[in-house]
Amino acid sequence: MSDELLSPPPPAPPEPCKTCGKPPDLCLCAELEPVRTRLGLLILQHPQEQDVELGTARLLSGQIEGAVVKVGLSWANLAKALGRSQADPRRWGVLHMGSKEDVAKVPRGGIAVVGKNGPLPDSDIILADLEGLVLIDGTWSQAKTLWWRNAWLLKLRRVVIHPDFRSAYGTVRREPRKESVSTLEAGAFAFGKLEGDPGLQERLLQPFDQLLDRWKKRRRRPHPPAPAA
Repeated sequence: MSDELLSPPPPAPPEPCKTCGKPPDLCLCAELEPVRTRLGLLILQHPQEQDVELGTARLLSGQIEGAVVKVGLSWANLAKALGRSQADPRRWGVLHMGSKEDVAKVPRGGIAVVGKNGPLPDSDIILADLEGLVLIDGTWSQAKTLWWRNAWLLKLRRVVIHPDFRSAYGTVRREPRKESVSTLEAGAFAFGKLEGDPGLQERLLQPFDQLLDRWKKRRRRPHPPAPAA
């Protein structure tokens, strides 16, 4: 009888986390500490977002108290997406990547509400009165799909950021533009600015650094030798 018939079957892979979908060695859910913020957070995630291991939406939502994550393609309106009876779209902003021209009109390291002709003159007043932010999570094409399938997003304030840093993804994951950042990085930047807490951005980004560190260490692990025939 061959050794192959006598060898035990390989162990089943560990179950992924039910919250973030990541394997146990990359899951950080138990280490996330929710903070209370003035702004609410709603994340709309495309159902085909495939980057489970390096995805950052749950790293952000797990750190903002009361954050809502909805996975799907369309919702009737803002209130339905939030799971409320009503919500005022004019007091919610949607974080929009914007065109290169829109981003260029916002000072580096800044955030603004933009209209058809660029940043609005009363942008600071509008931002101070916002009740919450909507983030769209997915690839560039998936984000566009969510944008056009939810016409109610056009009723929200369109918020554009001009990050003063490069994404920590680096060469790990290709971004469409050099100023592009992950969902977590964009949210951390916006919340840091709008909450008036200089240290909030850095605190929200710490789990992302941990995730990338764990992922890179996993990639460097030697693979076990294949069993002899």
